[in-house]
Amino acid sequence: MSSMSSVAGLSKYIKTLPITRRSIIAICILSFLTGVVHYFINPQDSLTYNPIIEGLCSFMVLGVSSILSGSLNQYGVKVLHGINLKIKHSMFLSLLSMFLISLILIGGAILARISHEYLFVNSLLFACVVIYGINTLVLWSTTQIGFSKSAIIGLIQPIFVLTMLVLMLFLWSDPSVFSTPIIINVIIKTVIACLIFILAIYAFISIAASPLKKNLGIGMLDLLSLFIMHMNEGSNLLESTFENMGESIDTVVTFICFKGANGIKSLFISPSVHPGPLGNIGGSNMPTILANKFDYFTMVAHGPSTHDFNPISVSEIDKIEDAVKNGLSEIEFSKKASKFKRYSMNAANIGVQFFNKGMVILSTFAPNGSDDIEFGVGLTMMTQSISKCGVKDSVIVDCHNSFTPESGEVLPGNPEVFDLIDVIDKIESENEEFDSIKVGCCHDVMETLDKHEGIGESGIKVMIIEVSGQRTAYVLFDSNNMEIGFRQEIMDATKDLDIDEIEVMTTDTHSVNTLSRGYNPVGIEKRPEIIEYIIKCIKIAIDDLEDVEVGTGTKKIKNLNTFGPKNSTELISTISSIVAVSKIIAPVLLITALIIVFIWIFYGNLQIIG
Repeated sequence: MSSMSSVAGLSKYIKTLPITRRSIIAICILSFLTGVVHYFINPQDSLTYNPIIEGLCSFMVLGVSSILSGSLNQYGVKVLHGINLKIKHSMFLSLLSMFLISLILIGGAILARISHEYLFVNSLLFACVVIYGINTLVLWSTTQIGFSKSAIIGLIQPIFVLTMLVLMLFLWSDPSVFSTPIIINVIIKTVIACLIFILAIYAFISIAASPLKKNLGIGMLDLLSLFIMHMNEGSNLLESTFENMGESIDTVVTFICFKGANGIKSLFISPSVHPGPLGNIGGSNMPTILANKFDYFTMVAHGPSTHDFNPISVSEIDKIEDAVKNGLSEIEFSKKASKFKRYSMNAANIGVQFFNKGMVILSTFAPNGSDDIEFGVGLTMMTQSISKCGVKDSVIVDCHNSFTPESGEVLPGNPEVFDLIDVIDKIESENEEFDSIKVGCCHDVMETLDKHEGIGESGIKVMIIEVSGQRTAYVLFDSNNMEIGFRQEIMDATKDLDIDEIEVMTTDTHSVNTLSRGYNPVGIEKRPEIIEYIIKCIKIAIDDLEDVEVGTGTKKIKNLNTFGPKNSTELISTISSIVAVSKIIAPVLLITALIIVFIWIFYGNLQIIG
């Protein structure tokens, strides 16, 4: 699996947390059941010798403490101007921490029953040390308040739990257990255990974060916290981090313009700019943002580009708009166009149509899986087709319509590159017959579908092009690739419509890439419903057919601030390596620390209660 696949796979950990009320209810129920279960496992350790009262005591020690700490953690982070920790997040963290306490207490009760020793207090101390480390780690890595402040706020829940325990012991036990030596011993054991565990966490984060800081000057925790903020609130503050590693490039945008009796009827754009990295960051929603900058029907297809060409901010899309609008003022229009023809060579398949002095090449590797075509490869296709066919402009489109998780980018040196070069050589431009052209359009936002089905903000756009009696449907989904095999299913489902050819494309929008399954191609779910939308839009577009003139254009986009060829690869590979190394370092450091803490608390020389 590629580094990009490994990083995309991390999104499976993105989950929607329950609302605050549900977390509080879960805390109440779990804390009560913990006391009841503990009583039946080891009744000798109980304070009250009644399972119901024992459950209520457990609710006071664990439940009330966790609810209070959930509120105070959120308030403390807010006072310290931290980010991301809403009340539902804080309460869920308290619930998770309390769940770990419950597991450890029940495990301790089982051991105590077997060994006939009193382990309750030691078990609770060990549990408090564990949740202290977890709370500190979560707060430090997500809220941007720093290590020391996170370590302080992380103490709130353990202190509340231990305080409530002391209160329960005071009410139900012999006051002699609160002698000064015992209290001092407990404090010393707890403090040393917390220091051991927290230092292990600090060492782990320092080791894991160093490659990203050294290679790209980016703080790993800053990147993580701003990413979470984007997922929670749609914030674009993450763009400011990417600006520090951005690289200015020059690229191109190609387009086809269709002009009817009332002005421009349709615009088909293929920018060699990648709509990433994800969500609404950078150019992720570029196909919709760019299309909305024009007052007429506009399709923004996926031009040859990879994540190297991700714009670092939304404002960079304005440069693409300016290039297209400048190019539109220079277009020469005519009524000449050719029929749509297909050519194949090994894995490469292209659909070709000529418009006036230009041409479009719709490239796909379906039915085989594929990912982005690199800009250099696309530029080669462009210059080769211009030379071979004697045209002024060549609009190269990566249809991006056949996805598998193992799909790799089409890079220089790959066998697919030579297939593309060879298939372009097969184009028979000299035999093309030109005729007048009609165009019809339809746009549907697909209201019943959303990014959970792989559908972005723009839904589906269909353009029917009729030349010499041949009707070709250009179908564009605002999606990031298409589940393998779905393209053919669509083609089969539209055979009975009044069209002769169809090609299905996706914009490669990364605004849909914020779900737990990582990659999110269209066609995983609700295929019949999606096909119904296609059929409806094709019929509407046919009814919309009218005579048009057509012209093509190519413009350079200068000084576009992107991730850059080196930085994009560096970022992905660095994150991938951090993940790989962390899978080894984290268990070694943290488990070792936990073992030391366990031995210290349960078998240390200091004598505590029991």
